[in-house]
Amino acid sequence: MDMIHIRAVSPPDLTDEAVGLLADDPCVLNLIVRRDAARHPDGDSIACDVLTGAANQVLHRLRALRVDQRGSLVIEPVDMAFASAAAEGGRRALGPLRGAPVWEQVEARIRAEGRYRPSFYLYLVIAGMIGSVGIVTNSQILIVAAMVVGPEYGAIVAVALGIDQKRWAMVRRGLFALGTGFLLTIVVTFLFSLLIRGFGLESDAFDRGLRPVSNLINTPNFFSIAVATLAGIVGIVSLTEARTSALLGVFISVTTIPAAADIAVSTAFTSWPDAWGSLVQLVVNIVVLIVVGAAVLKGQRAIWRRVGLRRAHGTGGERPA
Repeated sequence: MDMIHIRAVSPPDLTDEAVGLLADDPCVLNLIVRRDAARHPDGDSIACDVLTGAANQVLHRLRALRVDQRGSLVIEPVDMAFASAAAEGGRRALGPLRGAPVWEQVEARIRAEGRYRPSFYLYLVIAGMIGSVGIVTNSQILIVAAMVVGPEYGAIVAVALGIDQKRWAMVRRGLFALGTGFLLTIVVTFLFSLLIRGFGLESDAFDRGLRPVSNLINTPNFFSIAVATLAGIVGIVSLTEARTSALLGVFISVTTIPAAADIAVSTAFTSWPDAWGSLVQLVVNIVVLIVVGAAVLKGQRAIWRRVGLRRAHGTGGERPA
């Protein structure tokens, strides 16, 4: 049984209206009201469970009452719930909307990834250094490891959400973090690569010009755009459905960290065409992921909104997703 738990603190003058809209919704279960029970902020405590397909509309109505601004509103996932007759009735009333994502949760997950603490830059630099070792040793396993360590996809999705919602401050923060992070990664990885070259630590094959891993990275083509596009679609869908296994596959698909590492390595070994090719690969991947991410977010919202309107017209009610 997919549902979320809502805890709200409501100012007394809003409580009756808030409770009324919750009590009238067949998809709201286990409604509990405690008058004057909350402190900081002070008010009435309201708790309920909501079937996920109805959560968007319920949250929209509560926020329209300004419960979140004058009181507080907390959303928690419900890991397990045993179905009751009331819950089954709500599920039947939802119809296709049972699978609708809770957009408040989706956006909260994306915003959480868009916080650029010092660890964001540390992970990025370490991922670049791991990638450089993979390049000079022709180790594809280390390239995959660098992709998994890199945190850049969180910033990319945050920029996409900012574009979708026209939050330009979010877009600027994300682009600044990406630009600064990749520049720092390239500089540190370049110095690390100079160290590798100075001590002759690169593999014999790499030294003889046999560089299959580097050549795969620094040769952008149609497939680079295709893979970035598909990864962007899967990434957004996996975020909306909270599927971490699919999201891990996205990390391993996009050629961002490997491209940044190859820019540094190729520059350190004075392979200028390879460095240029990797720069193009990096820019192409970031741009495609951002554009596709924004488009898929907007498209998903439109699809679920249309499903909600169809359901509302079919039942005579109003329940947009």
